[in-house]
Amino acid sequence: MQLRARTCAILATLLALLGGCAAAPQRSEPQTPSRYDAYAGPPIDQFTWLGHFFSWEALGRDRAVVFTTPSDAYLLKVWPTCDLRWVINTIAVTATGGTVSAHVDAIKIDSAPTGPMTCPIEEIRRIDYQRMRADLRAQKHAQSGAPPPP
Repeated sequence: MQLRARTCAILATLLALLGGCAAAPQRSEPQTPSRYDAYAGPPIDQFTWLGHFFSWEALGRDRAVVFTTPSDAYLLKVWPTCDLRWVINTIAVTATGGTVSAHVDAIKIDSAPTGPMTCPIEEIRRIDYQRMRADLRAQKHAQSGAPPPP
């Protein structure tokens, strides 16, 4: 009987410890700036989308950059309940009449840890990609010592 009481006490202690771990608040990751942040304009309500992306890149848990053409890029921020870092291959974006709108449309993902999810778009910012590329070319030429092209 003593062994059973001792086992119950140990189990109760372990359960209390595990319960404390499960209830501990999660630390949020600090938002690290990406190379696109310096070139992102102010938030906009919407952008026109022709139904496919040229490319896209996850920039952390809740941000992604999508290229609608080789030179048109948008920084999208989704609700923090989503995690874009684990997207398997592709994303999809909802749109109404060829327009993607903040607070209305969403990014649809399929990630290994969560499976399929719909991530509402919280914010859209247009990226000045031409200026970004020009600055990168100028920086590359400055490092090589050659004058920048006109």
